[in-house]
Amino acid sequence: MSNDQLVQLLAQTALKNQVAFSELYQHTSSKLYSIALRHLKRTDWAEEVLQECFVSIWHRAIDYRSGSSAPLTWMSAIVKNRSIDWLRRPHYEEPDVDGTLTEALADDALGPLDQLVQTGETAAIVRCLQELETKQKQLINFAFFDGLSHSDLAKSLKIPLGTVKSAIRRGLIQLKGCLSL
Repeated sequence: MSNDQLVQLLAQTALKNQVAFSELYQHTSSKLYSIALRHLKRTDWAEEVLQECFVSIWHRAIDYRSGSSAPLTWMSAIVKNRSIDWLRRPHYEEPDVDGTLTEALADDALGPLDQLVQTGETAAIVRCLQELETKQKQLINFAFFDGLSHSDLAKSLKIPLGTVKSAIRRGLIQLKGCLSL
């Protein structure tokens, strides 16, 4: 496919033309995939990076300037840069084929709720939790007994992150005061 045709496809993609974007993908994905694979040396990573790059191309097609570079050069630079970024970030999703990582992280310690039951402080905690506002009680239960992060709570309950953090903090201060009596 000629540069002029690719320029036209990018221009149509900038206008959010899905057919043009699909055609652009069909004509360039194998070349861009090979660039990602050459940098990353893993097919699964190259596939991930290629997908991210095409999402980026979809959103940034409007920024393409035909006078600055050829379309394939512009898209190749996106793939190359994304591949380098991919290599720099930590990859915690490494497969644990033989289970050694899982065994190393396994912990026989009791969870927070089990610790409360074992120490006999359950009644005091329950009593003090009942004194909290409903929202504070709910947030503390989700955060400490279900292990949800503040950001997960904010997303699932559709409330601002700062509201979650301050409600939990105020609730914990109130619990501390109640338990120290």
